[in-house]
Amino acid sequence: MADLDTVLDDLLAEGAVLDGLVAELDDAGWATPTPATGWTIAHQVAHLAWTDQASVLAATDAAAFNAELTNALATMETYVDDAAEAGAAIPRAELLTAWRSGRSALAAALRAVPDGTKIPWFGPPMSATSMATARLMETWAHGQDIVDALGAERPATGRIRQVAHIGTRTRDYAYLINNRTAPAEPFRVELVAPDGELWTWGPEGAAQRVTGPALDFCLLVTQRRNRADLALVATGPDAEEWLDIAQAFAGPPGAGRPAAGALS
Repeated sequence: MADLDTVLDDLLAEGAVLDGLVAELDDAGWATPTPATGWTIAHQVAHLAWTDQASVLAATDAAAFNAELTNALATMETYVDDAAEAGAAIPRAELLTAWRSGRSALAAALRAVPDGTKIPWFGPPMSATSMATARLMETWAHGQDIVDALGAERPATGRIRQVAHIGTRTRDYAYLINNRTAPAEPFRVELVAPDGELWTWGPEGAAQRVTGPALDFCLLVTQRRNRADLALVATGPDAEEWLDIAQAFAGPPGAGRPAAGALS
């Protein structure tokens, strides 16, 4: 696990890359549909801005956040979509400004969290470093939706190691939200980084294993690509099952994306 400053640096860098893709879009560009059904680029940016604001609230005022969490639980089926819809209606320049200021505010808020403090969230409570990692994962994942919508290029970097890390750490959560029992034994995950380095998690001698490109693993656990379109290899029945339900983000099980062949 990287330290907080490293993860925050990666988070801010990832946000800046995405900012560069959307900043010069006109209103028509912001209305471009993305692979997430019903969401335009404006919805994606609005969601990131809203989630950053919620993260700041969680890191600075746990009581106020828990009140918001109660509201979320009461409207769970539409809560996220409603927030994105409201944000997408904000004028483009205003939304962009709010997103930028929220990114800076989040970094400052997380740096101020005392060591050992757990921050409440829509999923399990997290440390400041884990919260920063989760925000990086979300920024990268929703950024992928925008990249796909624009037909743009976004070369993979070493920053996706944080996405892969949270993907491995949320293994048991994926089982929980799918009403399944997580395996007792740890898995071995071996991923080839964009620069060719080997990233590993879990004991070397584990019977259940996942191997393949780190980018593919990140696309899988954020449910931005169908498993059939990825070069990931599972060894063992438990590893096979996990790759079918893997989910790095909080909330109900996602629908994922259709296989590329299903779109033709």
